[in-house]
Amino acid sequence: MTETTKPAEGATLFQKAAAFEAGVWRSLYVWLARRPRVPEPGATPFGYLEPVSLILWVFIIGSAIEVLVVHFIIPWPVVQIIALVLGLWGLIWMLGYAAALLVHPHAAGPTGLWVRNGSTVDIALRWSDIDAIRIQKRTLPESKTVQVADGDDGDVLQIAVSSQLNVHLVLFEPMTVQLLNGPVTFTELRFYADDPKGLVVLAREHLRA
Repeated sequence: MTETTKPAEGATLFQKAAAFEAGVWRSLYVWLARRPRVPEPGATPFGYLEPVSLILWVFIIGSAIEVLVVHFIIPWPVVQIIALVLGLWGLIWMLGYAAALLVHPHAAGPTGLWVRNGSTVDIALRWSDIDAIRIQKRTLPESKTVQVADGDDGDVLQIAVSSQLNVHLVLFEPMTVQLLNGPVTFTELRFYADDPKGLVVLAREHLRA
């Protein structure tokens, strides 16, 4: 099997940036409002923040320190205000990005499985769509979150976190989903979860039922 990233027609660069930006701020609101994070009652959330949590906190703490340091070392009031506004915007944006990963977890519920990444990837699968699911750890050579690989029986959609994957599921039939880069049709799906064993065990219980 060869790993490839396939281009697809979809949103323009501006549309993708705008959608990502809107998702970040909307996620920050959801996080602050403590709204429900799962797509249906009775669903169990599964996070995927572990591989990037350290670097996120480094950026957040670094941004907070930078705001204070820059404010005190710049002698010009106008420049101080501009730097403060930009610094606070960057700090809040980083908090919003972290919130997007927190408030959009994967979820296994009574009707199906949701595979997510922030506010831009939300793939809903019914249990009747899934043929098999297992733990399969893999590290991708590229750092892109969404990648498509050539599989033996069709395309494999990969939703990576820091180039890592650890859950692999196979569908009965090809499925098409709309992502920011356009529609993607796949027969297998790989993604990362902080607790792959818990997710796979729960998923198999639903599949057996």
